[in-house]
This record gives sequence, structure tokens and C-alpha cells, in this order.
Amino acid sequence: MKTKKQNNSHIYWNPYFGGFLLGIIIIFTFYLTGRGLGASGAVKSTVVTIVDQVAPTHAENNTYYSQFLKDDDTPMNTWLVFEALGVIIGAFISGSLSGRIRWRIQHSPKISSKRRLVFALLGGVLFGLGAQIARGCTSGAALSGMAVLSSGGFITMLAIFGSAFATAYFFRKNWI
Repeated sequence: MKTKKQNNSHIYWNPYFGGFLLGIIIIFTFYLTGRGLGASGAVKSTVVTIVDQVAPTHAENNTYYSQFLKDDDTPMNTWLVFEALGVIIGAFISGSLSGRIRWRIQHSPKISSKRRLVFALLGGVLFGLGAQIARGCTSGAALSGMAVLSSGGFITMLAIFGSAFATAYFFRKNWI
């Protein structure tokens, strides 16, 4: 494994090695659970739980929310929630061990911190809506689909990178 030293003197893993490890993890997940990874399921479980706590009658009468509510169990008791928590905890451990945890907003000198936050929030909301419409996040569909050699997984990956490449031209001034 080769590492790369960046400008800020931290050593980062080679991204190809990280991608290789992600592929091994996805194959291992298929072997253990019979399905791929997915973070959008954890967000869905969290939203359903919050709605159920705030407005239980609405959650029970709503077709979408009610399918995830069970009398003897909570939507938070799913392995996807524990996966997402593990990713968050692991990120903080990694950042702590490498001395990279600090409060800052990274942005280009060409834009303000406020504009960077607005674009990040807007992108996150659009990603979340798209994940709900698609019944799962794009990265999970692409990576999990490709792991089982599904043509849909490869088409999804091409669509993700193709649309990102096509729209990057219009937004690049915010980061370059």
C-alpha cells in the first residue's frame, strides 16, 4: 500500500487501495447479509422514528411510514443504522488519530463560507430526495450492482459519473 503526502503534511491512503477495500467489504456484505451496503436506509429509519415520536397518529395512518412501524420493534433496530453509526464513529476515530478534527469550512477563495454551506445543503437535500425516489442511494445501487456484475449497476455508475461530469462545468467556479 503506497501512501501519498499532501500539502498539509498528512499521509493519506492511495484512493485505489481504498476503492479495492470498499469492493472487498461489499462482497463480504453480500456474503453475510445477502444484500449490499446502503446508508440511505439508516436515514430513512431515523426519519420514520422521528416522525413516529413527534406525530404517532400521522405515522400510523401514512402509507409510507406505517410499513416500517412494528408494535414489537423500532425502525432504529436495523443493521443499516448500526452501519451508519459505525461509519461516523470510525471517521471520528480516524480523524482523531491523524489529528485532522477541527471546525472549519473548506472552500475556494472565490466563494464565501456561506455560499459553500448553501451549496452543500442544497446538494445534500437533492441527494436525499433522489435516494428516496430511486428507493436507495446512488452509490449503493452502483457499487452493490457492480459487485454482483449487474448490468444495471454498471449503467448506474456510468449515469452517476456522466451526469456529474456534465454538471461540474456549471459549478466548478465554486471550488476551483
